[in-house]
Amino acid sequence: MEIIFIKDKNIIEEHFRKNTELNIYSIGDLDDFFWERSKFYGIGSYESIEEIVLLYKGFDTPTFIALTDKRSDSMEELIKKIKPQLPVKFYTHLTPGLIRAFNEKGILENFGLHYKMSLIDRSLLMNEENENIRRLSSEDILQIKELFRRSYPDNFFDERMLDTGKYFGYFDKQQLIAIAGIHVYSERYRVAALGNITTDIAYRGRSIAQKLTSALCKDLLITVDNIGLNVFTENQAAINCYKKIGFEITGEYEEYLLG
Repeated sequence: MEIIFIKDKNIIEEHFRKNTELNIYSIGDLDDFFWERSKFYGIGSYESIEEIVLLYKGFDTPTFIALTDKRSDSMEELIKKIKPQLPVKFYTHLTPGLIRAFNEKGILENFGLHYKMSLIDRSLLMNEENENIRRLSSEDILQIKELFRRSYPDNFFDERMLDTGKYFGYFDKQQLIAIAGIHVYSERYRVAALGNITTDIAYRGRSIAQKLTSALCKDLLITVDNIGLNVFTENQAAINCYKKIGFEITGEYEEYLLG
């Protein structure tokens, strides 16, 4: 089958909307905010697309996303055919088993199995008003970076995302002690993917993350219909936190650094 470079957003969206919860990142990257950094490749024809993958070049190390909700020989064929066009080093999110399409010697790091979680029961979002929570901006960047350094040093933080206004912070007096934000947000496509969520180690166990993430979700639901997130399957504390405010596991994928 033919490999095609797809620039038609309507074709891409129609394909990924077959499973919005699995493909929130790819749908969100159709937004103009991300579009110039995104490349979509498909297998089949414009009249009949079998599978689509995404190469996102928004970071120094790009991310390659190849997810499917069915056993797909077409996806494996697509990956094998575009491998020569992939960067020298990149992160990848793959449906379990698709790593076989790559050379095992190219695995630089295996980050393990991750869950896709989606906000299903909105009634579980916490309702309380909290004077400790406020919207963050670029003026808070020094405190944001310091919090990540202390409690989440390996996260992926794109400072541009602060411009969306979809980052919330929890303060103790004037000190930022927790943060909840987004990796992807699109009002046009009405999707958001949460990210950069962490609480200072000294303040954990007080339900701060639940309160903060609930506040963020309520704000997002004004402009989006689908909210999702990715979480490591062994991070049980985070999984429990998200379940308490209405998130459910809706898929899974494997994450690697390849080179």
